[in-house]
Amino acid sequence: MTPPSRATARNAALLNLAATPGLGSLIAGWRVAGIGQLVLALTGFAMMLGWFVKLMRDYFGLIYDQHSEPQVSYGWLQAGAAVFAAAWLWSLVTSFQIFRSVPKNLPRTEPPRLG
Repeated sequence: MTPPSRATARNAALLNLAATPGLGSLIAGWRVAGIGQLVLALTGFAMMLGWFVKLMRDYFGLIYDQHSEPQVSYGWLQAGAAVFAAAWLWSLVTSFQIFRSVPKNLPRTEPPRLG
């Protein structure tokens, strides 16, 4: 695996931390970490989405049955958030490792001067 450039490391960190944990790691060439982070992030998101769908199903059920009060449980939401947070923290650590793998002696590239 060739070491990433500064721009690739920066873009990988932005994707990992601001978009989807694991995508930046995959782009930087860290396949095992990227796939693991992506699986964790998608699992956590699916758990939170499942909680939301169940909650909405219960509340929409009130339209037809006015006598039952929905029981709101936050277990799946909290577990999904914890799984997603683990993926995000793992991608944070991987982003630092990607930055550390950038060679120190790369020449800095400056944009061309205009005018």
